[in-house]
This record gives sequence, structure tokens and C-alpha cells, in this order.
Amino acid sequence: MSAKRPCIGVVALGRPTFDVPFAEEILAKAWGSLESLNADLIGKPELLFDADAVLGALPALKAQKLDMLLLLQVTFTDATMTVELGKEIDAPLVMWSFPEARTGGRLRLNSFCGVNLASHALSRNDLSIDYIHADADSPKAIEDIALLARAGAIVNELHGAKLKLVGEHPDGFDACNFNEQELQRRFGIDVDRIGISDFINQVKALPDDVADAPYERRKAQFPNLGELDQEATRKTLKVYSKLRTEADEKGYKGIAVRCWPDFFVEYGCAACGALALLNEDHTPAGCEADMMGVVTSLTLQQASGGSVFNTDLVDVNIEDDSIVFWHCGQAPIDMADTDQTIQGTIHSNRKMPLLSEFALKPGRITMARFSQGHGKLRLLLAGAEMIKAPLAFSGTAGTARPDIPVKDFLDRMINEGLEHHTALTYGEHRPIMRAIAKRLGIEVVELT
Repeated sequence: MSAKRPCIGVVALGRPTFDVPFAEEILAKAWGSLESLNADLIGKPELLFDADAVLGALPALKAQKLDMLLLLQVTFTDATMTVELGKEIDAPLVMWSFPEARTGGRLRLNSFCGVNLASHALSRNDLSIDYIHADADSPKAIEDIALLARAGAIVNELHGAKLKLVGEHPDGFDACNFNEQELQRRFGIDVDRIGISDFINQVKALPDDVADAPYERRKAQFPNLGELDQEATRKTLKVYSKLRTEADEKGYKGIAVRCWPDFFVEYGCAACGALALLNEDHTPAGCEADMMGVVTSLTLQQASGGSVFNTDLVDVNIEDDSIVFWHCGQAPIDMADTDQTIQGTIHSNRKMPLLSEFALKPGRITMARFSQGHGKLRLLLAGAEMIKAPLAFSGTAGTARPDIPVKDFLDRMINEGLEHHTALTYGEHRPIMRAIAKRLGIEVVELT
């Protein structure tokens, strides 16, 4: 699931009592800047001076599924047209106002005051905006508009997504519980369910040769694959084949699986290796039936454009300000430190394959979780640096330093009731995640 090219509705508002030639010059420059965006622009580079003109622009705007409605407040106007647009167009509203020189003479645009007037009027109608106040040729303005448009596109793509849930979360794992009605209401996501035993029986019924292609894929990456229990290894790869086929045929954008104890005791293999392959395919997969972990991973994947690892924080060292992220063996292989060993392995407790084993590569990371701590849905965010370090524990693990002292980081995450699973991706992606949360009406909590 990759975010589509955003679709931005653009309306330019003005009033003829201000300096219209200057306003048209500003609009032309702003429109030229907008054309540099990797986005589809719906609208025309012309000033709309009255309600009739705005009403005339509505059909073209309403004919598209907009990811953002951008109002260019080129001159001051009253709020009538803006409120009408806010009510009529189902899209996040962003307003762009333009500074002007303090000459001691005429106020030629009075642009920002128009935004101020409109934001108040919109608030009285339960509508909110993002705003940008910058020159018409400002690269930073275009960067901000691009980010907000991408956030809108991601939220629109989440709406209507289908996820797969295999089994139920283990007893006592409240962190993996979720409210299906809230998931549908807030994200527009639907969940298809299957019992864990029913799913395992479906895998058992598959011909053994469905494991052949993923076996060859892993053989090229894990030099020790032939040394592992071959029957159990191929069972893991049959699980992957089943999940991959279902995702492709039924359009599942992510999958949460109850991994233990069922796969070990009912089928004789680890599910971890199957989930790792799905994560590498950019179909986020999580263990312990953690549906909100998969939702977070899917969103973070869209925001980053890269792979995501749903992981535990398992060790801390307050003295050297380091922490260890780990999970049995499901990190995507493009996160591996290629200077160290990359191989297949067995589950550390159950002693069955197939799992991935490698240390995570150094680099900037973003940590995120749509959390249900304290009985409300929030987005918890943190930034950290993954450092070059030996593999801390068997499976896939990385050593990181948060942006604040570890003791402060731990205090915050424990006090906020953060789940034991968090999603990690490489790069700094908190700004886009904050924008997505705002679009979803979800509070953001900063852990660093």
C-alpha cells in the first residue's frame, strides 16, 4: 500500500477594494510554486471576488476526492465564502496568507487578517484549519503544503482498508486488544477474522510446493538455511505463502497473527519468519494478534515510504543512555546491518525455525504507536538514533539512543501507558505523523 499522488483543491480569494493587480501578481507566483508539487491541482489561478464565483467553483471541487483544500487568502475577505467552502468540501482545510512590505503606505493585501477572521468563523462552525504565512515563492511553504497534502492522502487511503486478524491475542496481553468499532469510525478500517486453528488447518491443506519460491528467496539471503530443520522451515514458508496469497486476493493491507503457542504446538513451526517476509513485502504484519500495532505500522509505512518493524523494548542502560529494541525474528531484512551476520535461526524459547537473525543497522529512527493507554486513543511518538552495535539478543534486535536521557524516556513511556509493541522505521517522520494524527482527530503525545 503506497500513498497515491495527492489531490489538492485550490481556491484563491480576494476583494476588489484591495490592490488587485498586485494580488494577481502574488497569485501567479503562488500558482507557479504549487505547480512544482507532486500533486494534482483542482482549480484555476484566478481570484474569486464574491459568493457567486465561489459557488461556481464548487462542482469541480466536489467532483474529486480531495486530500486537501487549499485556500489562497490573497487579500482580506470576510469569512462568508471560506465557511461555505469548509462546509461543502469534505477535505482538510489549509489557508495560505502572504506577507507584504511595511512601507508606511497603503495596506495592499491585508491577507493574514483574512485568515484570522476566517479561522474564528470556522471554529464557531466546528471546523479547523492549518495555515501557512509565507511568501508566494517560499520553498518552505511548498514543503509544508506537500506534507499536509500527503497526510490527507494517507488518511484517505487508510479509509476503506481491510486488515486480517488470525486468532485472538493471548490472555493478559491487554496491549493487543482493540476496539473494532473505534477502528472503523476513526480510521475507516475493516477487519476480517479467522480462528487460529481454522487458519492452521487451511495451511496444512496446502501442497508443500507452495513453500518452494519463498524458500529460494530465503536461501539467497540466509547462508545457513539448509542447516535448520527443513520440515519446520518449510512449514513457516507455507504460512507465509498462505498469508501472501490471501493479502493479494482479498486486498489485505496488513495482517495480525496470534503466533504463540498455537503455531508451535499445532503445526510445529514459528510464525515469525512468515511475518518477516510480509514486512519485507510492505504488507505490515504483527504477532500476538496486535491489530493496533499493525495499524500503526501501516500508517508509519505510508508516512515513511520504507519498511517498518513492530517491536518490543526489552533492555535499558541508564548509564550509557541506550535501549534495545527486539523481536523474535521478524524485522524486514533491509533493516539489517550488512557488516554483521545475517542468517536464519530458531525461536529462542520454542527452538523451532524459521526466524530472521541480524542486528539492525545504524541510523535515524522514528518510533510510533497508536496507543490505547489511559483509556483513550492517542499517537505516541519518539525520535532516536540506532547505533552500530553487536546483536544484543537472538532474533532481530537493535541498540538505540533516544533523543532525551533514557531515564526521562522511560518515565514518560511508563507514565503514558505505552503498549509493549511500538513501530519503528528509519528516518525522521514525526512531522508527517503529527499531521496524520491531526487529520484523524487523535491527540499526539511526544515521548522525546
